[in-house]
Amino acid sequence: MEKIHHSYVNVRGLKLHYAEIGTGPVVVFLHGFPEIWYSWRHQMIAVAEAGFRAIAPDFRGYGLSELPKEPEKATFKDLVDDLVEMLDSLGIDKIFLVGKDFGARVVYHFALVHPDRVSAIATLGVPFLLAGPEAFPKDLLPKGFYVLRWQEPGRAEKDFGRFDIKTVVKNIYILFSGSELQVAKDDEEIMDLVDPSTPLPSWFTEEDLANYASLYENSGFQLALQVPYRAWLEDYGVEDLKIKVPCLLVMGEKDYALKFGALEQYITSGMVKEYVPDLETIFLPEGSHFVQEQFPDKVNQLIITFLNKLKMN
Repeated sequence: MEKIHHSYVNVRGLKLHYAEIGTGPVVVFLHGFPEIWYSWRHQMIAVAEAGFRAIAPDFRGYGLSELPKEPEKATFKDLVDDLVEMLDSLGIDKIFLVGKDFGARVVYHFALVHPDRVSAIATLGVPFLLAGPEAFPKDLLPKGFYVLRWQEPGRAEKDFGRFDIKTVVKNIYILFSGSELQVAKDDEEIMDLVDPSTPLPSWFTEEDLANYASLYENSGFQLALQVPYRAWLEDYGVEDLKIKVPCLLVMGEKDYALKFGALEQYITSGMVKEYVPDLETIFLPEGSHFVQEQFPDKVNQLIITFLNKLKMN
């Protein structure tokens, strides 16, 4: 961890943080929620040792990156535009992109808008998904599902506000490590779904929790609730929805996300290849939504093998 360097770059009026290690072809890692640059710690070191330059930014308003003045207006396009300007500022032209959770959506959004700047894509926990109001499977989701709850302005803020930030992060990690959808009853909030005595997952240490908590204590959850949850109905803004570079999808077999709408069928039936023709999909037995932290060695090997195969071409 001490080998990872931390820097800031001024992007579109904001001071954004990124972590970096290694030299060589550039691999950019984009986090999800409740994650942050730190969620890529294992992968960054591994790809650097394999001859790549790893860069993991904190999205605007996350972790050590500056919060915009109006976080409630942030969009996925903002995250894409931030990345373009960050790369330009660092003198980087073409990249390998790796994304987890909603970071996967940013990865694909970036590749659709700037296809000439992407060599290949790997995503964890989330495949390519159509975007826009008509593509959101609201009718297939339980009424108390956490995504629907957190889309309501003020509801998650009130729920989270009953606890300190460390407890909120702990609760979300416990909830999202399970294999079932997180659904609250009418008289419950999402945080109520976690028994306070439930231990952290075995692969997630108290030190990890302390690191995440300190980063979210710096940023809060304002931007995190806007993007992804309240900005989810935004579309990609392009007509051609085909991804034209090689792609890798890694899913945990016990990832709750597979029960999101008809996601598992979308992946296993090959429907996803209508949009991502050159896609390799790997399921990890016992894998949860956090495969890169749960099974870092396995995920590192998959990513490095994928990158090396393309680097040689």
